[in-house]
Formats: sequence, structure tokens, C-alpha cells
Amino acid sequence: MHPGHVAYGLHAQYGLQISPETVAAWERGAAAPRPHELSALAGVLWCSPGELLAQATTLREHRMSHGLAPGELARRVGVDASAYLKMEESGRWRGNARQTAALADVLRLGPRELLTVTGRDEDLANLLRDAVAARWQPYVRPVGKLLPLDKDLLEGVLERLHSDYQSRMVATLSWGDTTHDTAEPGRDFLDRIVDHFWELAEG
Repeated sequence: MHPGHVAYGLHAQYGLQISPETVAAWERGAAAPRPHELSALAGVLWCSPGELLAQATTLREHRMSHGLAPGELARRVGVDASAYLKMEESGRWRGNARQTAALADVLRLGPRELLTVTGRDEDLANLLRDAVAARWQPYVRPVGKLLPLDKDLLEGVLERLHSDYQSRMVATLSWGDTTHDTAEPGRDFLDRIVDHFWELAEG
């Protein structure tokens, strides 16, 4: 279908005034339809909203890819509908452990997707930086609250991260050498700490 045909269908079937140029911009990825426009677009193209999303990353995109209205998802995870909408708009999930587990189940989210959807990537990064720089043992529980991972697996990953970081720092100690920044390998490791974590957790 040409953009003009899609624009006509959006107007005829859903009463939306969308120009062919806007439809073309959606196709190129230069613009994105709003949630109600995405639903209408899926109707015109005889597909599900999820098929139109390249890869869902936000809570709203995951919800829409499953064809769920905000109120329906809120009910299924046990969250007040208005509170859910605020969390979806802010990109910051504030549900409790039971609600978070329900969210992961309803939207079929793996641990990594769940962390991104709930806006807690930086929280994990901060905990991991602290865990490798000090003792890792006190960070098992806080990290476990963010991620539904087996405790033994989590302990093994944190211990390995701690060991890898400490060995890099020891290797950079060079008495009297001021020709380069000896802290650089450690900084590089910390900058990629979340990637290192997932490589170990998923590997």
C-alpha cells in the first residue's frame, strides 16, 4: 500500500487526519505514530501493533505489542490504572515485587528486558560498580531485588565481576610510571559493567 492509501484508510476507518507525508515518515523511521495512531495503523494494515514495532523497548511499546489497553494490563498486574499510566509515561516502574513478577509474566519479559522496561538499568550499574570496588557479598540482595535471578547464579556472577575488576586494577599498578593513565582499564571495565554482568549471567 502506498502512503496515500494508508492515509485514506486511517481517515475512512478511524477518522484520523494523517497526511501521506506523515505515513511516509513513519515508514522511514523519521517519526513515530502515537499509541492510538499505531493501533489504527495496525487495523488498516491488517496486523497487530506488535508487528509494526521493530523491537519494543519501553513499557508502552511492550504493552502495545501484546494488544493490551493500559487498564487491562494494570488490572492483570494488580496496579491502579491511573498509577500505571503515570509509571508508563515516566518510564519508571514503581510496582512491588509481586506486581513486577506479574508484569514480567504478562508481557513475557526476560530479566534483561524487565530491567530496561522498568527503568532500572542505571540502578543496576551503580550497584555493580559498588560491588566490584568493595566487597561483593552485601550486594547480592539489592541486585536480587532488581532482577529475578537464581541466588547461586547471582553470587557467582558478582564474585566473578569483583575478581575481574580487582585483577585489572592490580595489573595496572606500576611503581613510578607516569607515562600513561594506569586507571584507564579499570574505568573501561566500570563503563561496561552492565554488559559484563549480562555476558556472565546469560552465558
